[in-house]
Amino acid sequence: MNIHINGKAYSLPHEVSITVTAALTLHFIESQQSTFAVALNGDFVGKTDYDTTIVNNGDSLDVLQPIQGG
Repeated sequence: MNIHINGKAYSLPHEVSITVTAALTLHFIESQQSTFAVALNGDFVGKTDYDTTIVNNGDSLDVLQPIQGG
């Protein structure tokens, strides 16, 4: 199974069923972010749905951080 998180490809065993929470674990190993939003294939995923939303082969997750500005 292949997924993308913020444009970076991740290969996982085909028999794995992965949730948004598990996919975020892959991303957070590389970067320690505390405040963020998630989109799965361009659609917002609410924090309460991370444990039940399944990421499928070919899906793309975008992890978005707030940007301060003025």
